Amino acid sequence: MHEPSLAIRKIMAGTLGLFFGIMLIWSATHPDASAAPPMDDARSSTKKTPEKSDPAIAKARKQAELMHSMYANTLDTMHHYYFHANRAVLPARAMEDIFSKMEKQTNVKARWIAINTKAMSVNHEPKSDFDKQAATAIAAGKGEFEQVQEGVYHRVGAIPLGSGCVNCHTGFFAKAPNTPLFAGLVISFPLAKD
Repeated sequence: MHEPSLAIRKIMAGTLGLFFGIMLIWSATHPDASAAPPMDDARSSTKKTPEKSDPAIAKARKQAELMHSMYANTLDTMHHYYFHANRAVLPARAMEDIFSKMEKQTNVKARWIAINTKAMSVNHEPKSDFDKQAATAIAAGKGEFEQVQEGVYHRVGAIPLGSGCVNCHTGFFAKAPNTPLFAGLVISFPLAKD
């Protein structure tokens, strides 16, 4: 098997770190979300099956299903891009594939927006009033911005741009900025109905 280079391993590590951050944000803001299709009654190879009526077990099961889905999609995406040198891509771009897969499975939308640097894609430009308000708040130093609109929860969290990110976002020969630079991660999903 081809061993990935040090640079590719660093990209993979950064992608995993971003993934775990997204997973923590999601599980903290929506702990009751279902991530994967329901499993059949044969949930375990052991004879003792957890009680279906126990709310704590039901919540843990949904979180485990969500985490399984996120891990599996991240593994699939990383394998697709990072173990083939001619197809290596930026981690943020690879994450967009994970966003797409997770949206299909969980009805959770995730996307990037530019905050105080050049957008790397026309899709990353803040367009809605919410996006613009969030970009302004995060650029001013706020770590997150949230809003509920028509039964949908929206949250933008700051993603600090490290030295490896800044060169592309500001230009390779640009003077290092005096202020921290950020992108924003937008996560949106319908509020649970009780």
